Amino acid sequence: MNILEQIAHSKRREVALKKQVISIEELQKTQLFQTAVPSLGAFIINSDSGIIAEHKRRSPSKPIINFSLDIATVTQGYEDAGAAALSILTDVSYFGGSLEDLQLAKAQVNIPLLRKDFILDAYQVYEAKAHGASAILLIVALLSFKDLSELSHLAQALGMEVLVEVHDMNELEKALQLNTICIGINNRDLKTFTVDFENSMRLLEHIPASYIKISESGIDHPNQVRELKNAGFDGFLIGENFMKTTDPRAALKQFISSIPHEN
Repeated sequence: MNILEQIAHSKRREVALKKQVISIEELQKTQLFQTAVPSLGAFIINSDSGIIAEHKRRSPSKPIINFSLDIATVTQGYEDAGAAALSILTDVSYFGGSLEDLQLAKAQVNIPLLRKDFILDAYQVYEAKAHGASAILLIVALLSFKDLSELSHLAQALGMEVLVEVHDMNELEKALQLNTICIGINNRDLKTFTVDFENSMRLLEHIPASYIKISESGIDHPNQVRELKNAGFDGFLIGENFMKTTDPRAALKQFISSIPHEN
C-alpha cells in the first residue's frame, strides 16, 4: 500500500466518524454555508502574482515545517504580501491542519480560500462550504471518474469552484472531461512524494487555452515563476517555501518582488 492509498484508507474512516457527529443538514444551516464566496479563478487571473500561498504545518515527507505561527498571522500576512488566494490544509493526520484553520482564515481575509484535503466523499464538499471555502481540491489519482464528476458538480452547485489536480497524461485526459475551469499540475508524485518541476512543462501543452492553469509543488525560486508564466501558467501554488521561515509574510513579499519582469 503506497502513501496515497494509506491516506485514502484513513480518510474514509475519518469521514465516517464525522458523519456521526455532524449531519449534512446541520452543515447547511451554518452562516458560512449561506455566504457567497469569491472566485478562485477570477482572483488568480486578475492578480499580479498569481500565487496561491499555502498554510501547511507538516507533510508526510516533512514531519515539521512550522508549528509556531498561528493561522491568523500567516493568512493575513499572505494577503497583505500580495497572494492571489490561499490554500489551507485541513487534513489533521498527515498535515496537521483542520477545518477550524479554514474557518479562521475566512474570518481573517477577503481573498479566495482553497480547501486542500483528500476529498473522497460528498460530505467533505458540504464541510468545505460550511467553513468558508471558495474552492475544493479534487485529486484525479484518488478518485474514479464517476466520483470526480459527481463531487465537481456538487461543489459548483454549492457555489464553489474546483481545482482538479493531475500528475500525468492519463489523469489530465480525465480532468479535461470535467466541467471545470482550473487544472493544477502537481510536480510531486503523491505515491512516492518525489518532486519533478519539469512535470508542469510536459503537461502544459496538452491543456486548452480556455483553462486556468496552475503549477503546484517544487516551486522555490522567483525565476521558476517567471519561466512558468512565460510558458502559459496562470497560478502557482507555493507553501513550504514560505512556511519554513519565521515570517511567511515577509518571505512571500520578497519572493513576489524578486520575480523577474518580462523584457
